[in-house]
Amino acid sequence: MSRVLTFLVLCAAFAGACSTGGDAGFDTTSPPSPSNTGVTPSPPNLAAARVGLKQIAVLEQPLAMAVRPGDPALYVAEKPGRVVALRGTAEPEVVLDISDEVSLGGEQGLLGLAFSPDGDFLYVDYTDTTGDTHISEFEVHHGEIDASTERLVLFVNQPFSNHNGGQLVFGPDGDLYIGLGDGGSAGDPMDNGQSLQTLLGKILRISPRPAEGDPYTIPDGNPFADGAAREIWDYGLRNPWRFSFDRLTGDLWIGDVGQNAWEEVDFAAAGSTSGLNFGWNLFEGTHPFEPGAAAQTVPPVYEYPHNGSTCVVTGGYVYRGQEIPALEGAYVFGDFCLGRLEALRQLDGQDPQVVDLGPVVENLASFGEDANGELYALSLSGPVYRLVAVTS
Repeated sequence: MSRVLTFLVLCAAFAGACSTGGDAGFDTTSPPSPSNTGVTPSPPNLAAARVGLKQIAVLEQPLAMAVRPGDPALYVAEKPGRVVALRGTAEPEVVLDISDEVSLGGEQGLLGLAFSPDGDFLYVDYTDTTGDTHISEFEVHHGEIDASTERLVLFVNQPFSNHNGGQLVFGPDGDLYIGLGDGGSAGDPMDNGQSLQTLLGKILRISPRPAEGDPYTIPDGNPFADGAAREIWDYGLRNPWRFSFDRLTGDLWIGDVGQNAWEEVDFAAAGSTSGLNFGWNLFEGTHPFEPGAAAQTVPPVYEYPHNGSTCVVTGGYVYRGQEIPALEGAYVFGDFCLGRLEALRQLDGQDPQVVDLGPVVENLASFGEDANGELYALSLSGPVYRLVAVTS
């Protein structure tokens, strides 16, 4: 996400201008049929979606959002190193401050957070004062995050200051998925994306609780063993800045930031083979990047070019809320520079339908999903918005 480095540096504080598989282990049981007719109902008309934005807070460079099971608060990571709780109309409350441990370069900072499925632990992804990646765990006691309990789960040396990834997600299988960029610079000069000996340029899958003295364990079903990094789940990614699982189906959606010409959205259906190669740096989207690239790779489900207004894909979520029925089952995403919210729906193997939802978010850095499946958009400039239905 080299352009994210450029644009994050320039934006907000920055406030100016705007880079052989195993089973996935997901529960792929189909949801019950809504009728006994045997006819699959048509999806809602995506073009009929009318979406607005409701500002719920203004924070300092919000970059990621998470919810804790059984807790109505929204937890937002601020880039300088704080986690803020949003509780209704109350003032935002800082519930964790590790700003003394965090570096503040363009693509550095507190980049991601996720609560364990039981709500007893908070995991954060941040770059330390030397620019290296820490995945750290904090205990949660009676709803309070205990800053004194920090435990380093995973450390990754970053050869350059950009392409740090940062997304943390607990998957439908209860394991922790971690997004790491290719290590930075431009063009993946160390060929990390295609190397199975490094964690860079990958989505990882681990069980973060320690066992037998190890800081984490490797879940059964991870695709690689001897001669490769066993933490790897998928590879060939340039900077999977934001990815998510469809809470209904378990499908994986990845917004992978391109180089200079193409941005891409990648997709892996629940239950599909793990160890997928999404192509970087052999391909940028569907377009050859390295001469003679011939590896078997998974093409993006959607790509779009740089056109002077676009620059960096911001991956989002499949909408499973109740407030905007026409969005049901559509993947909502955007572009950091363009800021326009868009929705994508796949239809029986056809080219995806992509619709402009209307709202524009300046410096669109991230999305969030609450316990009810409603979606939020985070602006690096400060505002946090909830997506709402527009009735007229």
